[in-house]
Amino acid sequence: MRSARRSSTRRRRTVLAATGLVAALALTATACNGDDKADGQAGAGASQAADDGGKVHIPADIANKLKEHGIDVDKWKNGGWKDWDKDKWLSEAKDFVNPVIQGLWKPDRMQSAKEANKTVSTKDAAADQGVSDPEPQPVQAQAEKTPYHDNAAPVGKVFFDSPEGSMVCSGTVVKDVNHPGKSNLVWTAGHCVHAGTNGGWYRNIAFVPSYNDLDKSESDLANATTTQIAPYGTWWADWASTSNQWIQGGSETGGAGAAYDYAVLHVKPESGAKSLEETVGAALDVDFSAPSATEVPSMGAWGYPAAPPYSGLKMFKCLDRPGRLSLNASLPTMYRIGCTMTGGSSGGGWFRVVNGKTELVSNTSIGPSNNTWLAGPQLGQEAQGLYENMSKTYGGR
Repeated sequence: MRSARRSSTRRRRTVLAATGLVAALALTATACNGDDKADGQAGAGASQAADDGGKVHIPADIANKLKEHGIDVDKWKNGGWKDWDKDKWLSEAKDFVNPVIQGLWKPDRMQSAKEANKTVSTKDAAADQGVSDPEPQPVQAQAEKTPYHDNAAPVGKVFFDSPEGSMVCSGTVVKDVNHPGKSNLVWTAGHCVHAGTNGGWYRNIAFVPSYNDLDKSESDLANATTTQIAPYGTWWADWASTSNQWIQGGSETGGAGAAYDYAVLHVKPESGAKSLEETVGAALDVDFSAPSATEVPSMGAWGYPAAPPYSGLKMFKCLDRPGRLSLNASLPTMYRIGCTMTGGSSGGGWFRVVNGKTELVSNTSIGPSNNTWLAGPQLGQEAQGLYENMSKTYGGR
C-alpha cells in the first residue's frame, strides 16, 4: 500500500464523488513539506474569542485536554503543535485535539501540501489470490466538468499537518441521520487523520469543499484569495473518528488496518454559522450494506490526485466494474478498480447508483506504486457504528 508522502513509493488516493456513479479509490493522501507561512498566526480552539488585545484563546475544554497530556497551551498556539515528540503525539481515540488556527490554511499553503500515499508491493497484492480477483486493467482518470459543485458530488480536499509537513487527502460531505439537512460530517480515510500503529492524530485537520471549483490554472491562482480557491470556506475538524483497527494496525503501507481505513470528521466553519450541508447544498447517504463486488456493475472514484503527472488542482474521476482484493485471509475483502489517479486522492469517496440515487460505498485507501488501480474498504457494521456514534455524540454541535 502506498504511504502518505509524495516522495514515497507508496501512495494513497482520495476520490471525488460525482452525481452519477459511485467511485472506489485507493489510499492516496496528498501531503507535502510545504512552507509554514502562517507560523506567526495565533492558535485558537474549535470556537474562538478575542480579547481587547486582539489575542485569540484556546477554549477551556481543549486547553484542559492539552494540559492533561503535559502540553503547554501557550506554546501550542504559537507553533508548539510542530513538536512531534512521541510522548506528546496523542494517539488514543479519545485524545483527538485540533484547535483552530485562524488563517493557517492560506492558498499558497494549500497548494504546497503533498499527497499522503499508501502503496502495496507486488508481493502483498498477490497475497491470498484464492480470494482476490485478477488485477484490473488501468482506467485512465478523466477530468471532472466545472464548476465542480454543479457536476460532482460534494467532494473536496482534507488538509492536515504531519511530522513530514503539510499534506492533503480527499473527502466527501455525507448526511447526518440525526440532523437532516444540517450535516457537518465529512467521510475520508483513516490514514488522512491518524498515522496508525506507530503514531497519533495528525494536526490542523481542515476540509475545503469544491476546492478550486472553476479549475483555474496554477498561474491563475498565483495571487488567488482564499475565497477563490475555497468558495465554500475552510472547515476545521472539531472531532475525528477512525477505526480501532486502523489506529492499532495501520502502517505506511496500509498494514493490517487497510481494510478498516476509513474516518468521519465533524467540522465547523472557520467563519460563519450555517452547517456544511446547508453551505454546499448537498450531502450523500452512506451505504453500510457492504455489497459484494460481484453484485455491483460499476463504481466510480473521484478525487484530487496530486503526484505527477497531476498537480492537485483539478478533480478527476474513474469508473470501472469493481473486483475483490484480499491482502490477508483474516481481513475483510476490499474493493478494487482500475484507475490511474495518484497520491492526493486518498480518502475520496467511492460511489454507486442505487435506484437512481448516488451513495457513498467506500473510500480510496491503497494502490500500487505504478498507479494502475485503487482499492477501498467495504463499509459494514464497524463503519456504521463509527458513523452513528459520531452523529449522536457530536452531530448537534
